[in-house]
Amino acid sequence: MEPQLLHHVADSVATVVIAHPAKRNAMTAGMWRALPELLDALAADPVVRALVLTGEGGTFCAGADISTLRASPAEAQGLSVLAEEALAAFPKPTLAAVRGHCVGGGAQLAAACDLRFAEEGSLFGVTPAKLGIVYPASATRRLVSLVGPATAKYLLFSGELLGADRALRTGLVDEVLPEGELGKRVAEFTRILVSRSQLTQAAAKEFADGRTDRDAHWAGLARGNADTAEGVAAFLERRQPRFTWTVPTSG
Repeated sequence: MEPQLLHHVADSVATVVIAHPAKRNAMTAGMWRALPELLDALAADPVVRALVLTGEGGTFCAGADISTLRASPAEAQGLSVLAEEALAAFPKPTLAAVRGHCVGGGAQLAAACDLRFAEEGSLFGVTPAKLGIVYPASATRRLVSLVGPATAKYLLFSGELLGADRALRTGLVDEVLPEGELGKRVAEFTRILVSRSQLTQAAAKEFADGRTDRDAHWAGLARGNADTAEGVAAFLERRQPRFTWTVPTSG
């Protein structure tokens, strides 16, 4: 199989699959370049209400393809940062479904997702110290925001791998599932996500990510919007709400 990003949309959930099994789903330069454009297209699709990022087979992503680093380390890192930022900026909930190794660039992508669910036996590592690479500032800050400075330094200084249970304890992972149960749990949880108010989710995502320039924007939308009226009515009538607000395609 040629290295590529596969994707499909079902039940309002877009699934993006990192597919490069010959190198444990390592990201090539072409894959890094393709990810922002793919995310833009999925963000603009009104059918899509959540996104899952995962890897082909039993590995999430073993990092960047080392051959791309050898050719041009600066370019490779620049491409990874653009992909990471595009994933972090995706306007709808994102979830990394992790099996096996989630290392280097793979950990960078997983950290850029809103949530991370992992199968037992998964391994997480941030390994630039093994290659003499300065980890990107954006990725470092994002890692610190997830796990705190002490664990971020442990990972960055040593390049050691964390098992799924320790990743859960540090906040790097949100849920750990028994072998064979990850897909079922991700499907179950994304069904919950797509049933909830996109208005609530979009505002909460910006607030949680530290954006402060849109407080007035969200306060304005909160006043008298249809989702609030529908949510209250559904609660009082003991039925499932039918939320209609959608993320504008322009962001």
